[in-house]
Amino acid sequence: MIGTNAALGVAAVALGMVLTPGPNMMYLVSRSITQGRRAGAVSLAGVAVGFLVYLAAANLGLSVLLLTVPALYLTVKLAGAGYLGWLAWKALRPGGSSVFAPQRLAPDPPRRLFAMGLLTNLLNPKIAVMYLSLIPQFIDVRAGDRLLQGFALGGIQIAVSLAVNLAVVLTAGGIAAFLARRPGWLRVQRVLMGTLLGALALRLATDHGPAAAA
Repeated sequence: MIGTNAALGVAAVALGMVLTPGPNMMYLVSRSITQGRRAGAVSLAGVAVGFLVYLAAANLGLSVLLLTVPALYLTVKLAGAGYLGWLAWKALRPGGSSVFAPQRLAPDPPRRLFAMGLLTNLLNPKIAVMYLSLIPQFIDVRAGDRLLQGFALGGIQIAVSLAVNLAVVLTAGGIAAFLARRPGWLRVQRVLMGTLLGALALRLATDHGPAAAA
């Protein structure tokens, strides 16, 4: 049985990570704006399956391997920090783009939308860090079945992430239109996003503990 503190901790970290725009959100926003909410929802279904794949892999032992091999953990941590830093640079550089800036994408059938949502999530280092180095830290070995705890905590993360991303899918068009009419707000959103990404990258790179990805 998972404790309240563990559940709230995972929920808080999941919320912070999903609100930091990454490949998943960028893809979902682009699809929702260019092809409609239904396309965004189908893409989100693919993202959800990607979460389940990572959750199953982590609970079947990959998290233990990562946490018991310091060099492997360090590699994942630095890769995640570098990735977030790259996203921060893309947002803050002159001429950088906002996650809500419309992008032209050719319409795709549902099967491809689902597959691209799945692939985008599976190739997202932020999600790998979440499952392989963070969630295991909230498991209490004294509280019973660790496998069950891992799936329960992962379920909380998935629920939070899907709820936020669904809200993004449903409102992306309106947000993009609002920002397009107000270039100043678009720049503020871009700078804020880049600053948050940079701060997270710096924290991840300099923290020496396993929970650096929080």
